[in-house]
Amino acid sequence: MRNIKIIIEYDGTNFNGWQFQPHHRSVQGELQRAVKQITGEQVSIEGAGRTDTGVHARGQVGNFKIEKEIGLPELMKGLNAVLPDDVRVKSIDEVDMNFHSRFSAKERRYKYYMVQHPISIGRQYYWYYPHELDFEIMKSACCLLIGQKNFRSFCLSRAEVSHYICEVRKAEWYEKDGAMIFEINANRFLHNMVRTIVGTFVNLGRGRITYDDLLSIMEKEDRRVAGFSAPAEGLCLEEVVY
Repeated sequence: MRNIKIIIEYDGTNFNGWQFQPHHRSVQGELQRAVKQITGEQVSIEGAGRTDTGVHARGQVGNFKIEKEIGLPELMKGLNAVLPDDVRVKSIDEVDMNFHSRFSAKERRYKYYMVQHPISIGRQYYWYYPHELDFEIMKSACCLLIGQKNFRSFCLSRAEVSHYICEVRKAEWYEKDGAMIFEINANRFLHNMVRTIVGTFVNLGRGRITYDDLLSIMEKEDRRVAGFSAPAEGLCLEEVVY
């Protein structure tokens, strides 16, 4: 038995998320179909992050176990030959049998991309938000997210998790190439967490809530008091660190 680790890139626009669903198109489903087509083996591909419908990835990581003796270059070439154009295997390695793409991960890095002017090329990767924002207060409030904290207020209310503590190691807003980008790195993320943080910070930038209100939202640990969930198309899983 061999444990195969792959780094995957995908455009989430036409996927119903990462997770396999019998009657809907998913990234996991497409990858498992491709592995079976190339190796003849039915596998379950574990993913480092279960991205939602419409969310993209440049550095998603998966792993699966096979018995077939096939070279890694041939396996990667074969997978990319049968995968659809909106998902690619970027690299492939054989790893220790104990490696698990989700549970072995030390850190995940996400970016959320916004523009305040309409664009044509690449518009499916940005949230177009034309309203005026106080970007400076959005940047200064990022310090409230850093550290080991309870993020229940930013988690989908029906999420089934054992706890809501995440260790955020980096959180910042910055501008680059005409876009407003929110970058956040943490040991783990809750369902819908990044998009809810972005929506709440946009409310802060619009003056709908204050800096003190944001602090209160975090302390209340109640999803109902946080902001809206920003659209999926602006979110991208950039990298997973092991």
